Amino acid sequence: DPALEKHYVPRRSQRTRSVLTFFAEDADSHTLLYANADLSKASQANEVLAFADHWKKVSGRDPGLLIFDSKVTTQKQLAELDDRGIRFLTLRARSPKLTAALHTLPASAWKSLTVARAGSKTRKVKVHEEPAARLTAYPGTVRQLAVAGLGHDEPTILITNDRDRAHKALIERYAQRMNIEQRLAEAIRSFGLDALAGAVPLNVDLDVVLSVLAHTVCAALRRRLPGYATATPDTL
Repeated sequence: DPALEKHYVPRRSQRTRSVLTFFAEDADSHTLLYANADLSKASQANEVLAFADHWKKVSGRDPGLLIFDSKVTTQKQLAELDDRGIRFLTLRARSPKLTAALHTLPASAWKSLTVARAGSKTRKVKVHEEPAARLTAYPGTVRQLAVAGLGHDEPTILITNDRDRAHKALIERYAQRMNIEQRLAEAIRSFGLDALAGAVPLNVDLDVVLSVLAHTVCAALRRRLPGYATATPDTL
Protein backbone atom coordinates (compact mmCIF):
# COMPACT_ATOMS: atom_id res chain seq x y z
CA ASP A 1 0.00 0.00 0.00
CA PRO A 2 1.60 3.32 -1.02
CA ALA A 3 0.07 4.96 2.08
CA LEU A 4 2.39 2.95 4.32
CA GLU A 5 5.60 4.58 5.57
CA LYS A 6 8.96 2.90 5.37
CA HIS A 7 10.37 1.45 8.59
CA TYR A 8 13.34 -0.76 9.39
CA VAL A 9 12.20 -4.40 9.46
CA PRO A 10 14.68 -6.57 11.42
CA ARG A 11 13.64 -9.87 9.81
CA ARG A 12 14.44 -8.44 6.38
CA SER A 13 17.39 -6.31 7.55
CA GLN A 14 16.15 -3.40 5.47
CA ARG A 15 13.77 -0.47 5.40
CA THR A 16 10.52 -1.29 3.65
CA ARG A 17 6.89 -0.22 3.62
CA SER A 18 5.41 -1.64 6.79
CA VAL A 19 3.17 -0.98 9.78
CA LEU A 20 4.79 0.38 12.94
CA THR A 21 3.14 -1.16 15.99
CA PHE A 22 3.40 -0.45 19.72
CA PHE A 23 2.93 -3.28 22.22
CA ALA A 24 2.77 -3.26 26.02
CA GLU A 25 3.06 -6.27 28.31
CA ASP A 26 2.20 -6.76 31.96
CA ALA A 27 5.50 -7.44 33.74
CA ASP A 28 4.05 -9.90 36.23
CA SER A 29 1.70 -12.03 34.11
CA HIS A 30 3.71 -11.58 30.84
CA THR A 31 0.43 -11.00 29.02
CA LEU A 32 0.15 -8.63 26.08
CA LEU A 33 -2.39 -6.07 27.25
CA TYR A 34 -2.18 -3.19 24.78
CA ALA A 35 -1.35 -2.61 21.14
CA ASN A 36 -1.64 0.21 18.65
CA ALA A 37 -0.89 -0.24 14.96
CA ASP A 38 -2.18 3.20 14.03
CA LEU A 39 1.27 4.80 14.37
CA SER A 40 3.22 7.12 12.14
CA LYS A 41 6.72 8.51 12.40
CA ALA A 42 5.20 11.80 13.50
CA SER A 43 3.20 10.26 16.37
CA GLN A 44 5.35 7.36 17.56
CA ALA A 45 7.26 9.34 20.21
CA ASN A 46 4.02 10.14 22.07
CA GLU A 47 2.86 6.53 22.31
CA VAL A 48 4.29 6.03 25.81
CA LEU A 49 2.18 8.97 27.00
CA ALA A 50 -0.85 7.60 25.13
CA PHE A 51 -0.40 4.27 26.89
CA ALA A 52 -0.09 6.02 30.28
CA ASP A 53 -3.37 7.83 29.55
CA HIS A 54 -5.01 4.53 28.56
CA TRP A 55 -3.77 2.81 31.72
CA LYS A 56 -5.09 5.60 33.93
CA LYS A 57 -8.46 5.47 32.17
CA VAL A 58 -8.93 1.72 32.71
CA SER A 59 -7.28 1.42 36.16
CA GLY A 60 -7.83 4.83 37.74
CA ARG A 61 -4.14 5.49 38.30
CA ASP A 62 -0.95 6.14 36.40
CA PRO A 63 1.45 3.23 35.79
CA GLY A 64 3.83 2.64 38.69
CA LEU A 65 6.84 1.97 36.45
CA LEU A 66 7.19 1.98 32.67
CA ILE A 67 10.05 0.03 31.10
CA PHE A 68 10.59 0.52 27.39
CA ASP A 69 13.02 0.50 24.51
CA SER A 70 14.90 3.73 23.89
CA LYS A 71 13.38 4.04 20.41
CA VAL A 72 9.85 4.28 21.82
CA THR A 73 10.10 7.92 22.90
CA THR A 74 12.32 11.00 23.22
CA GLN A 75 13.73 13.03 26.09
CA LYS A 76 10.80 15.46 25.83
CA GLN A 77 8.36 12.65 26.61
CA LEU A 78 10.61 11.40 29.42
CA ALA A 79 10.31 14.83 31.01
CA GLU A 80 6.51 14.69 30.71
CA LEU A 81 6.47 11.29 32.41
CA ASP A 82 8.57 12.73 35.23
CA ASP A 83 6.23 15.73 35.57
CA ARG A 84 3.31 13.31 35.98
CA GLY A 85 5.17 11.37 38.66
CA ILE A 86 5.45 8.26 36.46
CA ARG A 87 8.67 6.33 36.95
CA PHE A 88 10.48 5.16 33.83
CA LEU A 89 13.41 2.88 33.05
CA THR A 90 14.95 2.80 29.60
CA LEU A 91 18.19 2.59 27.66
CA ARG A 92 20.52 5.44 26.76
CA ALA A 93 22.36 5.30 23.47
CA ARG A 94 26.09 4.56 23.82
CA SER A 95 27.83 7.54 22.24
CA PRO A 96 31.58 7.30 21.58
CA LYS A 97 32.17 10.04 24.17
CA LEU A 98 30.14 8.24 26.84
CA THR A 99 31.80 4.90 26.11
CA ALA A 100 35.26 6.46 26.26
CA ALA A 101 34.45 8.06 29.62
CA LEU A 102 33.40 4.70 31.05
CA HIS A 103 36.65 3.10 29.89
CA THR A 104 38.66 5.68 31.88
CA LEU A 105 36.97 4.82 35.17
CA PRO A 106 39.10 2.99 37.74
CA ALA A 107 38.16 -0.51 38.83
CA SER A 108 37.07 0.86 42.21
CA ALA A 109 34.26 2.81 40.49
CA TRP A 110 32.48 -0.43 39.57
CA LYS A 111 30.38 -2.49 41.97
CA SER A 112 30.03 -6.25 41.50
CA LEU A 113 26.53 -7.74 41.62
CA THR A 114 24.83 -11.07 40.98
CA VAL A 115 21.50 -10.62 39.23
CA ALA A 116 18.78 -13.17 38.54
CA ARG A 117 17.98 -14.35 35.02
CA ALA A 118 15.13 -16.43 33.63
CA GLY A 119 14.42 -19.49 35.75
CA SER A 120 17.00 -20.06 38.47
CA LYS A 121 20.01 -18.79 36.52
CA THR A 122 22.14 -15.88 37.65
CA ARG A 123 24.65 -13.57 36.01
CA LYS A 124 27.55 -11.64 37.51
CA VAL A 125 27.73 -8.01 36.40
CA LYS A 126 29.55 -4.81 37.32
CA VAL A 127 27.68 -1.54 37.83
CA HIS A 128 28.75 2.09 37.86
CA GLU A 129 26.16 4.66 38.94
CA GLU A 130 25.99 8.34 38.11
CA PRO A 131 23.17 9.69 40.29
CA ALA A 132 22.75 13.02 38.48
CA ALA A 133 23.51 12.47 34.80
CA ARG A 134 22.51 15.14 32.31
CA LEU A 135 20.97 14.50 28.89
CA THR A 136 20.96 16.87 25.95
CA ALA A 137 17.24 17.77 25.95
CA TYR A 138 16.05 16.61 29.37
CA PRO A 139 15.40 19.54 31.74
CA GLY A 140 16.64 17.86 34.92
CA THR A 141 18.96 15.01 35.79
CA VAL A 142 18.46 11.25 35.65
CA ARG A 143 19.93 8.33 37.53
CA GLN A 144 22.29 6.50 35.17
CA LEU A 145 23.55 2.94 35.58
CA ALA A 146 26.32 1.53 33.40
CA VAL A 147 26.11 -2.27 33.51
CA ALA A 148 28.95 -4.44 32.22
CA GLY A 149 28.53 -8.19 31.76
CA LEU A 150 25.10 -8.41 30.14
CA GLY A 151 26.42 -10.10 27.03
CA HIS A 152 27.54 -7.01 25.10
CA ASP A 153 31.05 -5.83 24.35
CA GLU A 154 30.32 -2.41 25.85
CA PRO A 155 28.37 -1.61 29.04
CA THR A 156 24.60 -1.26 28.81
CA ILE A 157 23.46 2.22 29.88
CA LEU A 158 20.20 2.43 31.84
CA ILE A 159 18.57 5.74 32.76
CA THR A 160 15.70 6.19 35.20
CA ASN A 161 13.94 8.71 37.41
CA ASP A 162 13.47 5.98 40.05
CA ARG A 163 15.92 6.95 42.77
CA ASP A 164 14.66 4.48 45.38
CA ARG A 165 15.14 1.00 43.90
CA ALA A 166 18.46 -0.76 44.39
CA HIS A 167 20.82 -1.45 41.45
CA LYS A 168 19.95 -5.15 41.47
CA ALA A 169 16.20 -4.53 41.40
CA LEU A 170 16.45 -2.09 38.47
CA ILE A 171 18.67 -4.36 36.38
CA GLU A 172 16.48 -7.40 36.97
CA ARG A 173 13.37 -5.33 36.24
CA TYR A 174 14.77 -4.09 32.95
CA ALA A 175 15.73 -7.64 31.97
CA GLN A 176 12.01 -8.49 32.09
CA ARG A 177 11.48 -6.19 29.10
CA MET A 178 12.99 -8.92 26.94
CA ASN A 179 9.91 -11.04 27.72
CA ILE A 180 7.85 -8.96 25.35
CA GLU A 181 9.99 -10.19 22.45
CA GLN A 182 9.15 -13.75 23.48
CA ARG A 183 5.43 -12.88 23.54
CA LEU A 184 5.69 -11.33 20.07
CA ALA A 185 7.48 -14.45 18.84
CA GLU A 186 4.59 -16.52 20.22
CA ALA A 187 2.06 -14.29 18.43
CA ILE A 188 4.00 -14.59 15.18
CA ARG A 189 4.23 -18.37 15.48
CA SER A 190 0.65 -18.91 16.65
CA PHE A 191 -1.37 -16.13 15.02
CA GLY A 192 0.72 -15.00 12.05
CA LEU A 193 1.23 -11.54 13.53
CA ASP A 194 3.92 -10.65 10.98
CA ALA A 195 1.72 -11.75 8.04
CA LEU A 196 -1.46 -9.79 8.66
CA ALA A 197 -4.37 -10.04 6.25
CA GLY A 198 -5.25 -6.35 6.28
CA ALA A 199 -4.47 -4.45 3.09
CA VAL A 200 -4.86 -1.00 4.64
CA PRO A 201 -3.64 0.35 8.01
CA LEU A 202 -7.15 0.33 9.49
CA ASN A 203 -7.54 -3.41 8.82
CA VAL A 204 -4.05 -4.09 10.16
CA ASP A 205 -4.93 -2.29 13.39
CA LEU A 206 -7.95 -4.61 13.78
CA ASP A 207 -5.80 -7.69 13.04
CA VAL A 208 -3.30 -6.66 15.72
CA VAL A 209 -6.03 -6.09 18.31
CA LEU A 210 -7.53 -9.53 17.55
CA SER A 211 -4.07 -11.10 17.94
CA VAL A 212 -3.64 -9.46 21.35
CA LEU A 213 -7.09 -10.67 22.42
CA ALA A 214 -6.30 -14.21 21.28
CA HIS A 215 -2.98 -14.11 23.15
CA THR A 216 -4.73 -12.89 26.32
CA VAL A 217 -7.39 -15.61 26.13
CA CYS A 218 -4.66 -18.25 25.77
CA ALA A 219 -2.78 -16.77 28.74
CA ALA A 220 -5.94 -16.99 30.87
CA LEU A 221 -6.53 -20.58 29.72
CA ARG A 222 -3.04 -21.83 30.51
CA ARG A 223 -3.26 -20.44 34.06
CA ARG A 224 -6.30 -22.64 34.58
CA LEU A 225 -4.84 -25.86 33.16
CA PRO A 226 -2.66 -27.84 35.59
CA GLY A 227 0.79 -28.35 34.11
CA TYR A 228 0.31 -25.80 31.31
CA ALA A 229 1.23 -22.58 33.14
CA THR A 230 4.12 -21.88 30.75
CA ALA A 231 2.66 -23.43 27.60
CA THR A 232 2.71 -21.26 24.47
CA PRO A 233 -0.44 -20.57 22.42
CA ASP A 234 0.58 -22.95 19.62
CA THR A 235 0.95 -25.78 22.16
CA LEU A 236 -2.49 -25.04 23.62
